[in-house]
Amino acid sequence: MRGIVLACGNTQSPMIAQRDDVVAVPARPGKDHVDQHLDAPRLVVVGTDADLAAVALRLLRKEKLGSVALGYVPVADSSVAALWGLSTDPGRALDVALNGDVDPVPLVRDDVGGVLVGLGVLSPVRGVGYSDADNVLRGQASRIECTPDPDGGLGLRIRIVNKRLLGSKVRESRPRAFQLGCLPTTVVQDGHKHPRPMDKWTWYRHTEDLRLVRGV
Repeated sequence: MRGIVLACGNTQSPMIAQRDDVVAVPARPGKDHVDQHLDAPRLVVVGTDADLAAVALRLLRKEKLGSVALGYVPVADSSVAALWGLSTDPGRALDVALNGDVDPVPLVRDDVGGVLVGLGVLSPVRGVGYSDADNVLRGQASRIECTPDPDGGLGLRIRIVNKRLLGSKVRESRPRAFQLGCLPTTVVQDGHKHPRPMDKWTWYRHTEDLRLVRGV
């Protein structure tokens, strides 16, 4: 199934440039560059995890998650590729993204209107955190990591990391939602830093999955 290739940012590749189904868009494209293509059965994002998240957000906002498949060709280190076993070879990744089968995966949202498709990090943290109804943090942590759960389950994988002299102690949980109240902390989602420190944060699984292209 063919679709439209969104080349995000300053993506430079002869393999991409010579195609007639490629549309150049800015990094982390918004509605002015994505919404006009949402009638396509498949969009292929060539870019970073942050670019993929930006396109996924437009699918969510326009209620297109159930009808548009999303392929991905990472151009940098990618938590999404590692999480879902996607190829990082550009040629192979493009072939799979254009022709592969859809495999629904959890889509994670936050409480400030964004989505998470790969890795989210809060650091450093001093506060109280809950995975669903379970108190999983009361005090400090070096960092809190969130990804969609690659093993199914309720939707999220949360890792609370405390760095120590002889290594790190990690506490893991797999809830549907995670809530944190804390002293102001830095938030980085899919490699993009939130513009201001936050004293509360929530991640939760959306009711619809992301139709990610993963295999052939």
